[in-house]
Amino acid sequence: MNILCIGDIFGEPGRRAVETWLSRLIDQHGIDFVIANVDNAAGGKGITDKVAEELFQYRIDVMTAGNHVWEQNSIFPHLETHPILRPYNLLEKNRGKGHCIVPSKKGLDVAVIHLQGKVFMDNKGPKMSSPFQAADALLKEIGNQTKIILVDLHAEATAEKRALAWYLDGRVTCVVGTHTHVQTCDEEILPRGTAYISDLGMTGPHRSVVGLDIEIAIKRFLSQGEFKGFKVAKEDVRLEGLLIDVDEESGRAISVNRIRKVL
Repeated sequence: MNILCIGDIFGEPGRRAVETWLSRLIDQHGIDFVIANVDNAAGGKGITDKVAEELFQYRIDVMTAGNHVWEQNSIFPHLETHPILRPYNLLEKNRGKGHCIVPSKKGLDVAVIHLQGKVFMDNKGPKMSSPFQAADALLKEIGNQTKIILVDLHAEATAEKRALAWYLDGRVTCVVGTHTHVQTCDEEILPRGTAYISDLGMTGPHRSVVGLDIEIAIKRFLSQGEFKGFKVAKEDVRLEGLLIDVDEESGRAISVNRIRKVL
């Protein structure tokens, strides 16, 4: 089966890229399951209920979020009722869920696990436990339910992402990184069959500073954090992600290919 993982959707430009390209990609590649990171889908900060409903119309099966998911109150009821995941390793699990099992278009169950890193991330949102220990505990719980297990690690540090991938090699289908908004060219299949990429990239405006208007971003840096302006950029809109061909029986990855489509 073919699985598409879409990098962080940033604002209206990112949503427009998904609307333009996703159905074409599904038909062209025979994609059976789509996950997308939506941590910046609503104006660059989190996701709202209306934006979530819009994106589900474009044939996304499961959405993962990240540290910005807490910034839009309207999404909180959807975290309980829809396949929209907050990080599983949240210490105080007072709302939402960090994993789900959803049937693919072929009817095969697919598990999606959403984790948040700790390196350089402890000051971004609620406190998290170790993603390594959290993954261990959850895999013991769901390991017999399906062979196809997808992990989105929302994290800053490449080393943390790679370490988790090696730690889970052979136990999950893929470990894909999100959050840094720059697509890496290190996609590979690890020795025991787990697909990996350090960052899926960003689905949004690339004539920007990771999605932000360039002038606004520079002002924020020059002011050393005192200037709080925020504006989503508009130009050079792309959809980025990773296409994974998966053996249905074993859950192991067969091939990986980076995706980049320009509007």
